[in-house]
Amino acid sequence: MLELVRIETGAHAAPWTSGRPTGLAVGLARSAEEVEQIQRLRYEVFTEDMGAVFPSDQSGLDRDRFDQWCEHLMVRELGTDRVVGTYRVLTPEKARLAGGYYSESEFDLSGLGALRGQIVEFGRSCTHRDYRSGAVIMLLWSGLSEVLRRGGYRYVLGCASVSLRDDGVTAAEVWRTVAGQVPSGEGPSVKPLHRYPVERLCSTLPARVPPLIKGYLKLGARVCGEPAWDPDFNAADFPMLLDVGSMDERYRRHFGLPAHDGTQ
Repeated sequence: MLELVRIETGAHAAPWTSGRPTGLAVGLARSAEEVEQIQRLRYEVFTEDMGAVFPSDQSGLDRDRFDQWCEHLMVRELGTDRVVGTYRVLTPEKARLAGGYYSESEFDLSGLGALRGQIVEFGRSCTHRDYRSGAVIMLLWSGLSEVLRRGGYRYVLGCASVSLRDDGVTAAEVWRTVAGQVPSGEGPSVKPLHRYPVERLCSTLPARVPPLIKGYLKLGARVCGEPAWDPDFNAADFPMLLDVGSMDERYRRHFGLPAHDGTQ
């Protein structure tokens, strides 16, 4: 792994460490073995947490044709080398070689216009159940920010998946929260190829917006279209677009991005 950032995380020590201080490091996968470890974590998280179905898989791995074109961010637990978090990142240059973005299997991206050449796609985000207090996702965003900084990219596009195992109750709550952000004729937007009818779901049952989506919204990302239905992952996918140039200054400093220069 090409390490990018590490932190001490004694407060987050897992039970099997007997309370001894541990740490986490984020970096880029640099071997087939590391990519396989990532794919195994993805499989475990997606099948257990979302009920995802991988009908063609016999090896306990989540993999598809885009993996070979992506950079894979991975968070390791120092001391055990266990992989506890991951993102995959597809740059616009690699997307052209891959024949497009993964998001195009779910959305029509023509509404993004000229932004398309500056977009980095992030996806397949997952975190081990023992590390969902926030440290891992912040490290992954630190790694993603380093990719953005090095490449000079401005926009980040990805899908925030909401499990439908609760019959869409959480997806409905997310939609109520973000519906006002969706562009109506103005601004960059995408359209789902298979729209999920989230407005038809019961809106009276209590639910919480998932922490990952809350985090995206705090960073300044917005939902740029209606959700798509992903039957394989049993999820409603909300398209998220982040303009790095418009991020709050405190987050830019935290992730080591250049100060905003006031230009658009």
